[in-house]
Amino acid sequence: MAHKQLIIPIFIPFGGCPHQCVFCDQKGISSVKALPEPLEAARQIELYLSTWKGKGAKEAAFYGGSFTGLPEKMQKDYLEAALPFIREGRLDSIRVSTRPDYIDAQRAAFLLNHGVRTVELGVQSMDEKVLALSGRGHGPEATEAAVAALRKAGLKTGLQFMPGLPGDTIETILDTTQRIIALEPDFVRVYPSLVLKGTALHRMYLGGRYTPWSLEEMTEACVQVKRLLDEAGVPVIRMGLQPGKELEESIAAGPYHPSFRQLVEALATSKN
Repeated sequence: MAHKQLIIPIFIPFGGCPHQCVFCDQKGISSVKALPEPLEAARQIELYLSTWKGKGAKEAAFYGGSFTGLPEKMQKDYLEAALPFIREGRLDSIRVSTRPDYIDAQRAAFLLNHGVRTVELGVQSMDEKVLALSGRGHGPEATEAAVAALRKAGLKTGLQFMPGLPGDTIETILDTTQRIIALEPDFVRVYPSLVLKGTALHRMYLGGRYTPWSLEEMTEACVQVKRLLDEAGVPVIRMGLQPGKELEESIAAGPYHPSFRQLVEALATSKN
């Protein structure tokens, strides 16, 4: 029987991000308001490890920003805060989250040489128009190049996907799913787009320039998304944002449900 993995989250809200995408409010949903010091990251790792009783792999994960957009010295300081735990055999590896256009062969090699074994890319969409309307600042070719660089370096690659962004239709969502499958990621996270208070998307919503998908519509769409991913053998490790008080207080509109994956799976079963 496989043992449960421990992932130790260290949030760096907007760290390394060149600008704020229309949908993003990492500070609100993570409750972290500023970048932690490397010493704080080490303390977080120690806290989790000292109370963990499981036997699965243990990984420190830098989430909530574009890790490889940070100054290289800051990246090195964060990673070196975790490396002693790896050398002591208490931690198995490190994962980071970043933007597709902030990964190339040099950055991938740097990560690999500093204990990183998994990189999660915030792909969000593979549709040119949807990416432009969401303020991403790159096109789908950036994702294709990033995945190729990570694969060549031997890094495990996960892709984060946000159906329901401005300009999305069921056709663009399913096309993005197929293009993600073609990249052969090690895993995928599916986060239906929500309107978070204080974001540009919230202002678009209030001004009538964006209509969020209903919970029913998004559940129906994600049944098809998950079916395609399952048939292709791509693990879906999360559907829907992790529920929590900070997140729920930040939501202004959109297809939120604390057990979104269960809704999708129940609907899929009823259709079979």
